[in-house]
Amino acid sequence: MKLSSLSIAVKGILLSSIGLANFAYSQTTDEENMPTADLGTIVVTASADASKEGLMPEFEGGQVATGSRIGILGNKENLDTPISTTAYTNAYINNQQAQSVGDVLKNDPTVQVARGFGNFQESYIIRGFVTNSDDTMMNGLYGILPRQYIASELFERVEVQRGANSFLNGMAPGGSNKGGTINLLPKRAGNEPTRNLTVSTVDGENAKIALDVGQRFGAEQAFGVRANVAYQDGSTAIDDEESTLGLAALGLDYKNDKVRLSADIGYQNNELSQTRTNVTLSGVDTVPTAPDGKTNWAEPWTFSDENDVFATFRGEYDIKDNITGFAAYGFRHSEEENSLANLTVTDADGTGTNYRFDNTREDDVNTAELGLRGNFQTKAVSHDWAISGNWFNLDKKAAYTFDSQNSLDNNLYTPIHHARPDFSATAISGNTLSDPQTIGKTTLSSIAITDTLGFMDDKLQATFGGRYQHIKDESFSYNTQAKDASYDEGEFTPAFGLTYRFDPSWSVYANYMESLSKGEVAPVTTTIDNVTTPVTNAGQALSPYVTKQTEAGIKYDDGLVGAGLSVFNIDKPRYTMVDTTFEERGKNVHQGIELNVYGSPAANIRVLGGMSYLDTEQQDTENSATEGKQVIGVPKLQQSLGVEYDVEKVEGLTLTGDIIHTGKRYANDANTLEVDSYTTLDIGGRYTTQWANTPVTLKAMVTNVTDEKYWASVGGYENSAGNNGSGYLNAGDPRTFKLAATFEF
Repeated sequence: MKLSSLSIAVKGILLSSIGLANFAYSQTTDEENMPTADLGTIVVTASADASKEGLMPEFEGGQVATGSRIGILGNKENLDTPISTTAYTNAYINNQQAQSVGDVLKNDPTVQVARGFGNFQESYIIRGFVTNSDDTMMNGLYGILPRQYIASELFERVEVQRGANSFLNGMAPGGSNKGGTINLLPKRAGNEPTRNLTVSTVDGENAKIALDVGQRFGAEQAFGVRANVAYQDGSTAIDDEESTLGLAALGLDYKNDKVRLSADIGYQNNELSQTRTNVTLSGVDTVPTAPDGKTNWAEPWTFSDENDVFATFRGEYDIKDNITGFAAYGFRHSEEENSLANLTVTDADGTGTNYRFDNTREDDVNTAELGLRGNFQTKAVSHDWAISGNWFNLDKKAAYTFDSQNSLDNNLYTPIHHARPDFSATAISGNTLSDPQTIGKTTLSSIAITDTLGFMDDKLQATFGGRYQHIKDESFSYNTQAKDASYDEGEFTPAFGLTYRFDPSWSVYANYMESLSKGEVAPVTTTIDNVTTPVTNAGQALSPYVTKQTEAGIKYDDGLVGAGLSVFNIDKPRYTMVDTTFEERGKNVHQGIELNVYGSPAANIRVLGGMSYLDTEQQDTENSATEGKQVIGVPKLQQSLGVEYDVEKVEGLTLTGDIIHTGKRYANDANTLEVDSYTTLDIGGRYTTQWANTPVTLKAMVTNVTDEKYWASVGGYENSAGNNGSGYLNAGDPRTFKLAATFEF
């Protein structure tokens, strides 16, 4: 295999670093003389979101924070938050050698990392519902970051807000955040200068070099600049798959006694070549055994290229000591080009076909937020209130050509590769690939109001609020650009939350919240007794629908160890064909228990993990084959545990391990296609030392140590009926070796 120049260079740097680290250690005659480096986490008091509070402090152990931003409620400590949430810190992101949002969340016991529809988009299944990467938030705004893949250099923290929460953040543009929302916080200059250079490699074949620098300037350090640049190139752990990534991000901020301003400007170019596709099942009675993790059935001519330019601007002004006005604006322009050939397996022996499918897409997103927040006291009751308005606009252009009649033979286990075929006379096109045209426009606007009442010196807090959301959605036909379907409707989503801190270390909470989604569009035809039949309301855009959640839980935080236990019920409407009419009918019910544990139970030990038990059921489906069955792709049991251990006899050395278990799932609504459970183990370590007075951290990790062969995700997108995609599988990665060195200069 031909290695890239970057891979060769990075290998040399890493080998030299390891050699020098060994030399430094060999010079140590006793524990007192061992090399040390002050590599403690920088305390960042500069704001990540132009708020008075800035980043919530890190919890003991540094892996998660003591709280997070909760939409319109602002920053709140975990014990005072009426929902379940986790904020993963930059230290955790770096120590995991995470490359993307998915790498950060794969160890979260309440999240499954999946693949979105069609291309190579990350998606996240939270409480059994898909959250698309399109619907990920940056700094409180939807749709700003690259929609397919978000590199870890672009964010400081990953915040997971579990449960339906349109009230907190507004409706997600794609309507996918029924089980939770992911908010990413950008990087800011800290009180101390940041000067980090990281070189890393995956299996010695794919290499990355990343520079992270930050500095504060001016009187009272009022101005801050944080810049990140990275370049990655080479082969991946999967046969013949290649990945190239380039990015640059600039974070600026200013603060004084009354004003706080911030700006984040970024560029990302993500290029994939012969990337292994998802697998779609068709006409099989059993799910094929998962293939070897390195096997690649992608055609050698397939690729996916995505370019994104994006920015956000946010500011706050203290009108009075207890009233603050805030505003934000963001935009993104994206261009995508793909040539794909996704595999459809038609037999348990792996036999299948693919065909050439090219597409292009351009997105233009503009979004804004405006509001006031404040507090006041009425006798024995405190009030934390806020009012905000949100606006979002997406103009989506697309084009495609697919050649489904010109299929190519392939096999899941013994791939068959072909030369790139020309499109045949039967190929179908929509718009022109070199000049995609508008196929959809979405405009969302909302206004929300909330008040959190504090009783008994704020031990008891009751949050009341609601949001009125207006949705204007238009779709346009390919080739003619004639308006296909549209609606212009509004919906009010109320919310209630309650927390009671009955002890300094304990609190209980409960909430009722809703998630709002665009209504589905009725298809043109349906199949009845193997006969294609017209749908009576073809093309009709149905009204927006509401997913409803009730939840209760208990939280613990003694400053060293934290934990949360939650019980919830979520009802989501579903769509089905009744005779020849497409309509809302029945629901999917998700009932679950979640446990999260984190912290440092001993001075040299850190833990992070938990479990979730989720019982899902399809109800009132009008179909005996699916009535009462589990929802596609949702395991009943998920468990994870991560442990870090600082070796006392070798100062600077930390050993790590992560174990993840995902239970069995089903690949179809009738639950006749069962997908096996799996368990993976990751082990690693890091070592901090000095090289010519330069602090150096070396990290090594082996993921999937046992080389488990497994289907990592099932589903990953919502089909036209609003359910997780049927027969849609994504294979797990093989055993992979990661090595990195970070130099602080």
